[in-house]
Amino acid sequence: MNQSFAKAGPAGPVLGIETSCDETGVAVFDPARGLLAHTLYSQIRMHADYGGVVPELASRDHVRKLLPLVRETLGRAGLGVADLGGVAYTAGPGLVGALLVGATAARALAWALERPAIGVHHMEGHLLAPLLEAEPPAPPFVALLVSGGHSMLIQVDAIGRYALLGDTLDDAAGEAFDKTAKLMGLPYPGGPALARLAEQGRPERFRFARPMTDRPGLDFSFSGLKTQVLLAWQASDRSEQTRADVARAFEEAIVETLVVKCRRALAQTGVRTLIVAGGVGANRRLREQLAAAGAQEGFRTYFPRLEFCTDNGAMIALAGALRLQAGQVESAQIRVRPRWDLASLPPLEPAAATA
Repeated sequence: MNQSFAKAGPAGPVLGIETSCDETGVAVFDPARGLLAHTLYSQIRMHADYGGVVPELASRDHVRKLLPLVRETLGRAGLGVADLGGVAYTAGPGLVGALLVGATAARALAWALERPAIGVHHMEGHLLAPLLEAEPPAPPFVALLVSGGHSMLIQVDAIGRYALLGDTLDDAAGEAFDKTAKLMGLPYPGGPALARLAEQGRPERFRFARPMTDRPGLDFSFSGLKTQVLLAWQASDRSEQTRADVARAFEEAIVETLVVKCRRALAQTGVRTLIVAGGVGANRRLREQLAAAGAQEGFRTYFPRLEFCTDNGAMIALAGALRLQAGQVESAQIRVRPRWDLASLPPLEPAAATA
């Protein structure tokens, strides 16, 4: 993004708009008072008939839902559009058509109100979601970002200063959940369905590899694990109990791999604080195992509340408010970035950014 720095931040609450994929999220965040209101509409039912997200249908549904959600959210916050001090929207990564819906609406509103607007990196929104809680973590920390499209370990020295420690070489963890669920005949969305089924599975009937944990490094790879599950499922009796047993073994392999990599990242950086964000961050087994590892090794893990693990407008409003408060503004050009490197973001500090 072409960003410059102004002398002052937003003079009032910031409206956040999230339309990167299949959820329309809107929120209002006030730097002085915190989160004032948020609403979310999910397209899960619409895409379930196709077994996955259909980009064109997603874009059209954002068009239908966005403005009513903006009005509803402002009403919940007790505000009118004139009370806004700025507008933030997801500019990437994501589906280009879906991103353009949110970007166009946000830019038009900001232009009409003569307020600043800023495009937010979707993964920075996830990374900062734990800061919405009553006891937010403070940098430095390591962030595990795990969702349907990303599995990343990030070193956060300060908000806006990010260094990539590890990334996925193929399927992300959430993507592996969804694809594995589909090959086992589970309904869409597959990841949550597989996790629920795993609760009924018997431990140790199946055991799958913990990918790339037998070598140094912090990268992830889950495509081979998905193949292992497929072969085990095809060779089984395919009973309901076997389905649950395979689901449990798969979930255990994913979770243990993520925990091993997190422990390595903390040891490598010397940081004692871990945050976990993204849709997979809602997984109960992952939360339990990281809490146990932290108690044993002396680090603390922070999670956003469950409603802020998946895509939402609150994280975008927060990230946008922080950048607008730092004086970052952009031109009125409507621009989105379906692919966008998190490490390319400018730091929050104006002096550092202009040096």
